[in-house]
Amino acid sequence: MRHRIFYLCSSVAIVIVTLPGCSGTRHMAAQQTGVLAPPTVTDTRDADAHAFPQVGGPAYVAALVGESDERTIKLTSASDASEGYGEEPVPLTPVPIAEGNEGIGVWTLEALEATALQNNPAIAQASASAHKAMGFRDQVGIRPNPTVGYNATQLADRGTDQHVAFVEQDFVTAGKLARNRNVLNQEIQSQLWEVETQRIRVQTDVRQRFYSALAAQRRLALATEFRDIAQKGVEIAQARVNAKEGSVPEVLQAEIQLTQVEVQRRQAEAAFRGAWKQLMAVTGLGEMPPGTLSGMLPDSPTVGDVEPLRMQALSSSPELQAARSRVARARANVERQEVQAIPNMSFQLAAGVDNGTDSGMINAQVGLPVPVFNRNQGNIAAAHAELSRACQELKRIELSIASRMAGATQEYESATAAVEQYRDMILPKAKQTLSLSEEAYGAGEFGFLQVLVARRTYFESNLEYVVAQSNLAQAEAYLRGLALSGGLSDTRDTEFDAGLRDQSLSGQ
Repeated sequence: MRHRIFYLCSSVAIVIVTLPGCSGTRHMAAQQTGVLAPPTVTDTRDADAHAFPQVGGPAYVAALVGESDERTIKLTSASDASEGYGEEPVPLTPVPIAEGNEGIGVWTLEALEATALQNNPAIAQASASAHKAMGFRDQVGIRPNPTVGYNATQLADRGTDQHVAFVEQDFVTAGKLARNRNVLNQEIQSQLWEVETQRIRVQTDVRQRFYSALAAQRRLALATEFRDIAQKGVEIAQARVNAKEGSVPEVLQAEIQLTQVEVQRRQAEAAFRGAWKQLMAVTGLGEMPPGTLSGMLPDSPTVGDVEPLRMQALSSSPELQAARSRVARARANVERQEVQAIPNMSFQLAAGVDNGTDSGMINAQVGLPVPVFNRNQGNIAAAHAELSRACQELKRIELSIASRMAGATQEYESATAAVEQYRDMILPKAKQTLSLSEEAYGAGEFGFLQVLVARRTYFESNLEYVVAQSNLAQAEAYLRGLALSGGLSDTRDTEFDAGLRDQSLSGQ
């Protein structure tokens, strides 16, 4: 009898293992090829919905790869997308600090960018959110486990007792599990675009802080240089008084100018320390003491026509791509909620013996809930509302990008005009005025005070030119970064968990 029970239970287990799963036909082609294609976003820029942003280095995108029912999303660069995929999804790892910049006080923009991409916690946050979404995606597509049990009846009536071993399996219908994966795949795409968005934000911040600190460094150098000139002016004025050629007011005016220059030098020194700390904060280097920045402030615009950058920002900005992925995710969730009311099937197969008749038994049971009261109407309505909200969010981001690019364009054009005017008109004339004043003073045609005024004008013109150069460099960095900044701002976390699987298995 025991051998018969064992044989019957083994037969039940074999039948259950070999039973095919139930799923909808919508995703059969994708399952056969092992690739789950995301839904298409119905928008006028659908063709660009998953384009790679051509800014700030290689973009990181999601490649949907799978074998049979196992699907993973792996991070690859745009240049490697046609050559293969990485082994595991990993956070972005930038190039190391350039050789020769380690442990010394001279920093280049490239070295600071690489350091910031390595150290920035917001990029790590965004990458962790993408990995979290990958974990949820894997979970929501897992089929339910079978239930194995034993049942005995009429145990008190010896000789008529019945002993049954059973295996029960729930079958999720309408392709709910595949649709769950589809929703989470779009969520992963959104999170990966958030990683790329944050990477560009960090680069923009580093570039803007770098040029701000570089300008402060240049202003400090100018103030230090002019302080030495002002100090010599005091000595010359005093010497003229001693030689009975000058007057005491000349000495006093020279001393006032020296004091004013010293004030500006100290202010420039404080500005450089503040700009340096901001630069170190955004690069993650903490309280590193001030060093020397190696770079040049622009003396002419390098962007040229702004219109291509504006069009690029409005078509392939990663911020916009993330919003489009959220629209696709919301649409996939609508499709998922619409099939929730299709009931799942529960199948039970049991085998055992009846001691009353000394014969074997095989029982089969099939059950499914009837969607009379709950047709998932509330979740369907909520999913449609979320889709509407995602579409409006996409429009809001488009308008926000357009507004930010317009403001950046205005600042760029204003800074360009200032740089060109100082470079071509103001600085040459200030220099010429100073030269002529000194010549006239040497010839006895000008007084010492006029020389001081000419020096002061030349000094302030140089300082203002540096400010204009800094504004131009920062405006260009903001434009090239597609109006993305805020490298230390909070990032968007995934809005999903494994709840879709629980909903799928409940059948209610």
